[in-house]
Amino acid sequence: MSRPGGRGAQLSLEVGASSGRTRELTVLDERERGTRFLSLGARSVLNSPSSTGMGFWSINPYVGCEFGCTYCYARDTHRYSLERAERRNDGTAGGDAEMPPWLAFEKRILVKTDIAERLARTLDPSKLGHDSLVIGTATDPYQPAERRYRLTRSILDVLTGFRGLRIGIISKSPLVTRDIDLLQQLSERHEVTVNVSLSTLDSRIARRLELRSPVPSARIRALSRLSAAGVHAGLLIAPIVPGVTDDREGLSRLMAAAKEAGARYVVGSALRLGPAARHRFLPHLAREFPDLAERYRRHYGDREGVNREYQEALTRRLQQLQREHGFPLDEERRRRAQLEGRRAAGAGAPEQPALL
Repeated sequence: MSRPGGRGAQLSLEVGASSGRTRELTVLDERERGTRFLSLGARSVLNSPSSTGMGFWSINPYVGCEFGCTYCYARDTHRYSLERAERRNDGTAGGDAEMPPWLAFEKRILVKTDIAERLARTLDPSKLGHDSLVIGTATDPYQPAERRYRLTRSILDVLTGFRGLRIGIISKSPLVTRDIDLLQQLSERHEVTVNVSLSTLDSRIARRLELRSPVPSARIRALSRLSAAGVHAGLLIAPIVPGVTDDREGLSRLMAAAKEAGARYVVGSALRLGPAARHRFLPHLAREFPDLAERYRRHYGDREGVNREYQEALTRRLQQLQREHGFPLDEERRRRAQLEGRRAAGAGAPEQPALL
Protein backbone atom coordinates (compact mmCIF):
# COMPACT_ATOMS: atom_id res chain seq x y z
CA MET A 1 0.00 0.00 0.00
CA SER A 2 1.09 3.59 -0.54
CA ARG A 3 0.56 6.91 1.15
CA PRO A 4 -0.80 9.33 -1.45
CA GLY A 5 -0.30 12.27 0.88
CA GLY A 6 3.46 12.14 0.22
CA ARG A 7 3.21 12.76 -3.51
CA GLY A 8 3.94 15.95 -5.35
CA ALA A 9 6.39 17.68 -3.00
CA GLN A 10 8.99 19.57 -5.06
CA LEU A 11 12.64 19.32 -4.03
CA SER A 12 15.86 20.56 -5.65
CA LEU A 13 18.82 18.38 -6.54
CA GLU A 14 22.16 19.98 -7.32
CA VAL A 15 23.56 18.71 -10.63
CA GLY A 16 27.19 19.59 -10.04
CA ALA A 17 29.32 21.68 -7.72
CA SER A 18 30.50 23.94 -10.52
CA SER A 19 27.45 24.07 -12.77
CA GLY A 20 25.06 25.90 -10.48
CA ARG A 21 22.17 24.09 -12.19
CA THR A 22 19.50 22.12 -10.35
CA ARG A 23 17.03 19.40 -11.15
CA GLU A 24 13.68 18.91 -9.48
CA LEU A 25 12.99 15.88 -7.30
CA THR A 26 9.37 14.90 -6.78
CA VAL A 27 8.14 12.48 -4.13
CA LEU A 28 6.17 10.05 -6.27
CA ASP A 29 5.02 7.59 -3.66
CA GLU A 30 5.72 6.13 -0.23
CA ARG A 31 5.02 2.58 0.84
CA GLU A 32 3.71 1.62 4.26
CA ARG A 33 7.03 -0.05 5.08
CA GLY A 34 8.80 3.27 4.60
CA THR A 35 10.20 2.97 1.09
CA ARG A 36 9.99 6.30 -0.70
CA PHE A 37 10.16 6.80 -4.47
CA LEU A 38 11.62 10.07 -5.75
CA SER A 39 11.45 11.29 -9.33
CA LEU A 40 14.92 12.20 -10.61
CA GLY A 41 15.26 14.08 -13.87
CA ALA A 42 17.92 12.38 -15.97
CA ARG A 43 20.53 14.92 -17.12
CA SER A 44 22.21 12.20 -19.19
CA VAL A 45 21.12 8.61 -19.60
CA LEU A 46 24.09 6.72 -21.04
CA ASN A 47 27.31 5.97 -19.17
CA SER A 48 30.29 5.66 -21.51
CA PRO A 49 33.11 3.11 -21.13
CA SER A 50 35.51 5.97 -20.44
CA SER A 51 33.41 7.20 -17.51
CA THR A 52 32.92 3.79 -15.89
CA GLY A 53 36.15 2.02 -16.78
CA MET A 54 34.13 -0.89 -18.18
CA GLY A 55 34.13 -2.25 -21.71
CA PHE A 56 30.57 -1.26 -22.58
CA TRP A 57 27.98 1.52 -22.42
CA SER A 58 25.39 1.29 -19.66
CA ILE A 59 22.01 2.67 -18.69
CA ASN A 60 20.24 2.41 -15.31
CA PRO A 61 16.64 3.60 -14.96
CA TYR A 62 16.72 3.49 -11.14
CA VAL A 63 19.20 4.58 -8.47
CA GLY A 64 18.81 2.43 -5.38
CA CYS A 65 17.15 -0.97 -5.19
CA GLU A 66 14.54 -2.58 -2.96
CA PHE A 67 16.08 -6.04 -3.32
CA GLY A 68 18.64 -5.05 -0.68
CA CYS A 69 21.43 -7.44 -1.66
CA THR A 70 24.05 -7.13 1.06
CA TYR A 71 27.00 -7.27 -1.35
CA CYS A 72 25.75 -4.63 -3.82
CA TYR A 73 28.50 -2.29 -4.99
CA ALA A 74 26.16 0.49 -6.24
CA ARG A 75 25.45 2.10 -2.87
CA ASP A 76 27.98 4.91 -3.34
CA THR A 77 26.28 6.22 -6.47
CA HIS A 78 23.02 6.43 -4.57
CA ARG A 79 24.66 8.07 -1.55
CA TYR A 80 26.24 10.80 -3.65
CA SER A 81 22.91 11.62 -5.30
CA LEU A 82 21.06 11.88 -2.01
CA GLU A 83 23.83 13.89 -0.34
CA ARG A 84 23.62 16.51 -3.07
CA ALA A 85 19.87 16.69 -2.54
CA GLU A 86 20.26 16.96 1.24
CA ARG A 87 22.66 19.89 0.90
CA ARG A 88 20.16 21.78 -1.25
CA ASN A 89 17.12 20.98 0.87
CA ASP A 90 18.27 21.02 4.49
CA GLY A 91 17.93 17.29 4.85
CA THR A 92 14.44 16.97 3.39
CA ALA A 93 15.27 15.11 0.18
CA GLY A 94 15.94 11.76 1.74
CA GLY A 95 13.53 12.39 4.55
CA ASP A 96 15.65 10.79 7.30
CA ALA A 97 18.94 12.48 8.12
CA GLU A 98 19.79 9.67 10.54
CA MET A 99 19.23 6.88 8.03
CA PRO A 100 22.55 5.18 7.21
CA PRO A 101 23.52 5.27 3.52
CA TRP A 102 23.32 1.50 3.13
CA LEU A 103 19.69 1.58 4.27
CA ALA A 104 18.79 4.66 2.22
CA PHE A 105 19.92 2.71 -0.85
CA GLU A 106 17.07 0.27 -0.16
CA LYS A 107 14.50 2.78 1.14
CA ARG A 108 14.94 5.85 -1.10
CA ILE A 109 14.59 4.79 -4.72
CA LEU A 110 15.40 7.45 -7.32
CA VAL A 111 13.25 7.02 -10.42
CA LYS A 112 14.51 8.54 -13.70
CA THR A 113 11.04 9.27 -15.00
CA ASP A 114 12.15 10.96 -18.24
CA ILE A 115 14.85 8.46 -19.15
CA ALA A 116 13.13 7.02 -22.24
CA GLU A 117 12.36 10.46 -23.67
CA ARG A 118 15.96 11.56 -23.24
CA LEU A 119 17.29 8.31 -24.68
CA ALA A 120 15.14 8.75 -27.78
CA ARG A 121 16.51 12.27 -28.27
CA THR A 122 20.18 11.61 -27.57
CA LEU A 123 21.04 8.04 -28.58
CA ASP A 124 23.58 8.06 -31.42
CA PRO A 125 24.42 4.48 -32.47
CA SER A 126 27.58 5.65 -34.23
CA LYS A 127 29.04 6.67 -30.85
CA LEU A 128 28.51 3.19 -29.45
CA GLY A 129 30.48 1.60 -32.26
CA HIS A 130 30.87 -2.14 -31.59
CA ASP A 131 30.45 -1.75 -27.82
CA SER A 132 27.46 -3.24 -26.04
CA LEU A 133 24.72 -1.22 -24.36
CA VAL A 134 23.94 -2.94 -21.06
CA ILE A 135 20.79 -2.20 -19.05
CA GLY A 136 21.00 -2.75 -15.31
CA THR A 137 24.69 -2.65 -14.48
CA ALA A 138 24.26 -0.80 -11.17
CA THR A 139 20.72 -1.51 -9.96
CA ASP A 140 18.20 -4.05 -11.14
CA PRO A 141 16.08 -2.72 -14.03
CA TYR A 142 13.27 -5.09 -13.06
CA GLN A 143 13.16 -4.36 -9.34
CA PRO A 144 9.66 -3.93 -7.79
CA ALA A 145 9.45 -0.26 -8.82
CA GLU A 146 9.40 -1.35 -12.47
CA ARG A 147 5.93 -2.85 -12.04
CA ARG A 148 4.56 0.64 -11.54
CA TYR A 149 6.92 2.95 -13.41
CA ARG A 150 7.72 0.71 -16.41
CA LEU A 151 10.90 2.62 -17.24
CA THR A 152 12.81 -0.42 -18.45
CA ARG A 153 10.00 -1.35 -20.80
CA SER A 154 9.94 2.21 -22.12
CA ILE A 155 13.70 2.00 -22.78
CA LEU A 156 13.23 -1.24 -24.72
CA ASP A 157 10.42 0.38 -26.68
CA VAL A 158 12.72 3.24 -27.69
CA LEU A 159 15.41 0.78 -28.80
CA THR A 160 12.99 -0.90 -31.23
CA GLY A 161 13.39 2.24 -33.33
CA PHE A 162 17.07 1.50 -33.98
CA ARG A 163 18.99 -1.33 -35.64
CA GLY A 164 22.29 -3.11 -35.32
CA LEU A 165 23.02 -2.56 -31.61
CA ARG A 166 24.38 -5.06 -29.11
CA ILE A 167 22.03 -4.92 -26.13
CA GLY A 168 22.46 -6.70 -22.80
CA ILE A 169 20.14 -6.89 -19.80
CA ILE A 170 21.08 -8.03 -16.29
CA SER A 171 18.34 -8.88 -13.78
CA LYS A 172 17.44 -11.08 -10.83
CA SER A 173 13.73 -10.65 -11.43
CA PRO A 174 11.25 -12.88 -13.26
CA LEU A 175 9.49 -9.62 -14.18
CA VAL A 176 11.79 -9.56 -17.20
CA THR A 177 9.48 -12.13 -18.80
CA ARG A 178 6.72 -9.48 -18.93
CA ASP A 179 8.68 -7.92 -21.79
CA ILE A 180 9.20 -11.04 -23.89
CA ASP A 181 7.21 -9.43 -26.69
CA LEU A 182 9.59 -6.50 -26.89
CA LEU A 183 12.66 -8.69 -26.44
CA GLN A 184 11.53 -10.76 -29.42
CA GLN A 185 11.06 -7.62 -31.51
CA LEU A 186 14.44 -6.28 -30.44
CA SER A 187 16.11 -9.59 -31.30
CA GLU A 188 15.01 -9.13 -34.91
CA ARG A 189 16.80 -5.76 -35.06
CA HIS A 190 19.73 -6.16 -32.65
CA GLU A 191 21.95 -8.69 -30.93
CA VAL A 192 20.11 -9.10 -27.61
CA THR A 193 21.29 -10.99 -24.54
CA VAL A 194 19.43 -11.40 -21.24
CA ASN A 195 21.55 -12.35 -18.23
CA VAL A 196 19.52 -13.89 -15.40
CA SER A 197 21.56 -13.33 -12.24
CA LEU A 198 21.62 -16.07 -9.59
CA SER A 199 24.38 -17.17 -7.21
CA THR A 200 22.83 -20.27 -5.59
CA LEU A 201 19.89 -22.64 -5.85
CA ASP A 202 19.71 -22.83 -2.06
CA SER A 203 16.84 -20.50 -1.14
CA ARG A 204 17.99 -20.27 2.49
CA ILE A 205 21.45 -19.05 1.52
CA ALA A 206 19.99 -16.73 -1.10
CA ARG A 207 17.75 -15.10 1.51
CA ARG A 208 20.70 -14.57 3.86
CA LEU A 209 22.61 -12.73 1.12
CA GLU A 210 19.78 -11.04 -0.80
CA LEU A 211 17.15 -9.93 1.64
CA ARG A 212 14.23 -9.33 -0.73
CA SER A 213 15.24 -10.67 -4.12
CA PRO A 214 13.15 -13.27 -5.99
CA VAL A 215 13.64 -16.88 -4.93
CA PRO A 216 16.04 -19.00 -7.03
CA SER A 217 13.30 -21.21 -8.48
CA ALA A 218 11.47 -18.16 -9.87
CA ARG A 219 14.61 -16.99 -11.63
CA ILE A 220 15.22 -20.40 -13.19
CA ARG A 221 11.62 -20.43 -14.44
CA ALA A 222 12.17 -16.98 -15.93
CA LEU A 223 15.27 -18.25 -17.71
CA SER A 224 13.23 -21.15 -19.07
CA ARG A 225 10.47 -18.85 -20.36
CA LEU A 226 12.96 -16.55 -22.05
CA SER A 227 14.73 -19.46 -23.73
CA ALA A 228 11.45 -21.04 -24.85
CA ALA A 229 10.48 -17.71 -26.44
CA GLY A 230 13.65 -17.68 -28.52
CA VAL A 231 15.41 -14.96 -26.50
CA HIS A 232 19.19 -15.42 -26.23
CA ALA A 233 19.45 -15.85 -22.47
CA GLY A 234 21.94 -17.29 -20.02
CA LEU A 235 22.87 -17.55 -16.39
CA LEU A 236 25.09 -14.99 -14.68
CA ILE A 237 26.49 -16.52 -11.48
CA ALA A 238 27.37 -13.31 -9.73
CA PRO A 239 28.66 -12.72 -7.30
CA ILE A 240 30.23 -16.03 -6.40
CA VAL A 241 30.69 -15.56 -2.66
CA PRO A 242 33.86 -17.27 -1.40
CA GLY A 243 33.14 -19.91 1.20
CA VAL A 244 29.38 -19.60 0.72
CA THR A 245 28.43 -20.23 -2.92
CA ASP A 246 31.73 -21.31 -4.52
CA ASP A 247 31.58 -25.05 -3.76
CA ARG A 248 31.80 -27.37 -6.74
CA GLU A 249 28.62 -29.26 -5.92
CA GLY A 250 26.52 -26.13 -5.60
CA LEU A 251 27.89 -24.61 -8.81
CA SER A 252 27.28 -27.86 -10.64
CA ARG A 253 23.64 -28.01 -9.51
CA LEU A 254 23.20 -24.43 -10.64
CA MET A 255 24.63 -25.12 -14.09
CA ALA A 256 22.51 -28.27 -14.41
CA ALA A 257 19.36 -26.24 -13.66
CA ALA A 258 20.41 -23.60 -16.18
CA LYS A 259 21.01 -26.23 -18.83
CA GLU A 260 17.59 -27.77 -18.26
CA ALA A 261 16.07 -24.28 -18.53
CA GLY A 262 17.62 -23.82 -21.96
CA ALA A 263 20.37 -21.36 -21.04
CA ARG A 264 22.72 -20.64 -23.94
CA TYR A 265 25.69 -19.95 -21.67
CA VAL A 266 26.79 -19.62 -18.06
CA VAL A 267 29.24 -17.00 -16.77
CA GLY A 268 30.50 -16.35 -13.28
CA SER A 269 32.53 -13.82 -11.31
CA ALA A 270 33.78 -13.63 -7.74
CA LEU A 271 32.59 -11.15 -5.14
CA ARG A 272 34.14 -7.70 -5.29
CA LEU A 273 34.11 -5.50 -2.20
CA GLY A 274 34.34 -1.82 -2.98
CA PRO A 275 34.03 0.73 -0.16
CA ALA A 276 30.23 0.81 -0.14
CA ALA A 277 29.79 -2.96 -0.38
CA ARG A 278 32.42 -3.48 2.31
CA HIS A 279 30.56 -1.31 4.85
CA ARG A 280 27.35 -3.25 4.34
CA PHE A 281 28.54 -6.77 3.60
CA LEU A 282 31.35 -7.41 6.10
CA PRO A 283 29.25 -6.72 9.23
CA HIS A 284 26.48 -8.83 7.71
CA LEU A 285 28.96 -11.64 7.00
CA ALA A 286 30.17 -11.54 10.61
CA ARG A 287 26.59 -12.08 11.82
CA GLU A 288 25.47 -14.68 9.28
CA PHE A 289 28.74 -16.54 8.62
CA PRO A 290 30.98 -15.73 11.62
CA ASP A 291 33.52 -18.43 10.79
CA LEU A 292 34.37 -16.58 7.57
CA ALA A 293 34.77 -13.06 8.94
CA GLU A 294 38.45 -13.22 9.81
CA ARG A 295 39.35 -15.10 6.63
CA TYR A 296 37.65 -12.37 4.58
CA ARG A 297 39.56 -9.66 6.40
CA ARG A 298 42.83 -11.42 5.66
CA HIS A 299 42.02 -12.34 2.08
CA TYR A 300 40.49 -9.10 0.83
CA GLY A 301 42.55 -6.75 2.97
CA ASP A 302 42.57 -3.42 1.12
CA ARG A 303 41.75 -5.06 -2.22
CA GLU A 304 38.35 -4.98 -3.87
CA GLY A 305 38.77 -8.37 -5.51
CA VAL A 306 39.95 -11.87 -4.67
CA ASN A 307 43.62 -12.66 -5.07
CA ARG A 308 45.11 -14.11 -8.23
CA GLU A 309 45.39 -17.67 -6.93
CA TYR A 310 41.74 -17.81 -5.96
CA GLN A 311 40.62 -16.24 -9.25
CA GLU A 312 42.64 -18.70 -11.33
CA ALA A 313 41.32 -21.65 -9.34
CA LEU A 314 37.73 -20.40 -9.59
CA THR A 315 38.10 -19.92 -13.34
CA ARG A 316 39.35 -23.48 -13.69
CA ARG A 317 36.44 -24.78 -11.65
CA LEU A 318 33.91 -22.89 -13.76
CA GLN A 319 35.48 -24.06 -17.01
CA GLN A 320 35.49 -27.68 -15.90
CA LEU A 321 31.81 -27.46 -14.99
CA GLN A 322 31.00 -25.69 -18.24
CA ARG A 323 32.52 -28.60 -20.15
CA GLU A 324 30.64 -31.14 -18.05
CA HIS A 325 27.29 -29.42 -18.63
CA GLY A 326 27.85 -28.59 -22.29
CA PHE A 327 28.29 -24.83 -22.11
CA PRO A 328 30.72 -23.13 -24.52
CA LEU A 329 33.94 -21.77 -23.07
CA ASP A 330 34.41 -19.19 -25.82
CA GLU A 331 31.03 -17.72 -24.95
CA GLU A 332 32.03 -17.56 -21.31
CA ARG A 333 35.18 -15.59 -22.04
CA ARG A 334 33.39 -13.20 -24.39
CA ARG A 335 30.54 -12.49 -21.98
CA ARG A 336 32.91 -11.91 -19.07
CA ALA A 337 34.84 -9.40 -21.15
CA GLN A 338 31.58 -7.58 -21.98
CA LEU A 339 30.14 -7.58 -18.49
CA GLU A 340 33.25 -6.98 -16.43
CA GLY A 341 35.44 -5.00 -18.81
CA ARG A 342 38.47 -7.18 -18.28
CA ARG A 343 39.87 -10.47 -19.53
CA ALA A 344 38.74 -13.69 -17.96
CA ALA A 345 41.44 -15.35 -15.94
CA GLY A 346 43.45 -17.89 -17.93
CA ALA A 347 43.06 -21.65 -17.71
CA GLY A 348 45.65 -24.00 -16.35
CA ALA A 349 45.43 -23.02 -12.66
CA PRO A 350 45.34 -25.68 -9.97
CA GLU A 351 41.95 -26.80 -8.68
CA GLN A 352 40.36 -24.43 -6.20
CA PRO A 353 41.22 -25.07 -2.56
CA ALA A 354 38.55 -25.48 0.08
CA LEU A 355 38.30 -21.72 0.45
CA LEU A 356 40.34 -18.57 0.95
